[in-house]
Amino acid sequence: MKIYYTHNVQTSIASAGLLCAVLLGAFLLHGCTGTTAADGGGSGAKGGKGGKGGGGAVPVVTAKVGQKDVPIDIAVVGNVEAYSTISVKAQVGGEITKVFFKEGDLVQKGDPLFTIDPRPLDAALAQVKANLAKDQALLAQAQANLARDIAQEKYARTESGRYNKLAAEGIVSKDQGEQFTSNADALAQSVMADRAAIESAKAQAVADQANIANAEVQLGYTSIKSPIDGRTGNLTIKQGNVVPPNTTELVTINQIEPIYATFAVPESKLNDVKKYMAGGKVQVLAKLQDAAGNESGSLTFIDNNVDMTTGTIKLKGTFDNKDRRLWPGQFVNVILRLAMQPNAIVVPNQAVQTGQDGAFVYVVKEDRSVEARPVIAGVRVDQDLVIEKGLEVGETIVVEGQLRLAPGIKVQMRDGKGGGDGKPGGDGKKKDRAAPKG
Repeated sequence: MKIYYTHNVQTSIASAGLLCAVLLGAFLLHGCTGTTAADGGGSGAKGGKGGKGGGGAVPVVTAKVGQKDVPIDIAVVGNVEAYSTISVKAQVGGEITKVFFKEGDLVQKGDPLFTIDPRPLDAALAQVKANLAKDQALLAQAQANLARDIAQEKYARTESGRYNKLAAEGIVSKDQGEQFTSNADALAQSVMADRAAIESAKAQAVADQANIANAEVQLGYTSIKSPIDGRTGNLTIKQGNVVPPNTTELVTINQIEPIYATFAVPESKLNDVKKYMAGGKVQVLAKLQDAAGNESGSLTFIDNNVDMTTGTIKLKGTFDNKDRRLWPGQFVNVILRLAMQPNAIVVPNQAVQTGQDGAFVYVVKEDRSVEARPVIAGVRVDQDLVIEKGLEVGETIVVEGQLRLAPGIKVQMRDGKGGGDGKPGGDGKKKDRAAPKG
């Protein structure tokens, strides 16, 4: 039993030593393999850093910095306003006997709109004309009385003078002379009264003529005509109704040729607007919400005060509106075109990025590495942005793919049209040649 135990112990010791040797070899092999992998991984990362080692170039979409004339615009929302609006009312009362238009018709200045029953005013006019005839007859009678009384007064003066002379010579009594003198004085007063009657008759005739003119004006009001060229609105009083004077609106007429577009701009733009307006006409463009194309007009009105509640100032543009595309009350996108900026440097909007130090653009250099170039951006024109400072015409800039870029990284350029390496229409790879036959 003792000898068997010793043999088993020796065998176990030998097996344990062999196992330790195997484990030690595996550990050493694993350590060497890990070191090699780490070295290889570090080398690959180093090569990919900045695109300067074994890593590939970053694909981006590029464009050239352009140059063109761009407008200096102020874009706001405005609304269309009728050039003039007339509320038509009856100036005399009566029954509407005729309506000459349909709602929504275009009318010209002087076109008849309504007729109000003229018969009561015709009668009033005839009456004042009759009064004038009567007063003219009274005037003629007063003038005849004056002529008669002047003749009688003249004869009485002659008689008075003769009897006074005879009374002084004692041929007739003094009482008879005084009687003739008193009669002549009475006739002189009659002449004065006749002259006053004539003046009164003349004044009455003038008053009658004024009454006739007023009656004719009132009669003229029974025929209502359009005071402007424009378009009629809703007819509020139909034919056959009786209307009172100066109270009820019959119809509204809006003048739409020409027409206004009213809008407001910030008060900070007021000096620019006044400066460019002083130099000539300032163009105003109006674009409808659901239509293509712009209506062109000119700036014709600047309000005389700034709205303190909004900090804006009201402006108006006048449009010919020959095709009547603009309609009173519409909302329109208004562009106030102050001037044109010649030879401006422009880039696509998406090319300009914003960083901690402000706006910048990735510029592709000759070795196809990128540079972050600070820029000063100006106004936006459609899909382009004006660059005031920082770029030159013809430089290549990145417009898509900026998120994977950093200064110094090399790029593979595409122009946004499927062209590779900056060449439109290519993919930067050569086509495989066909294998030779045989």
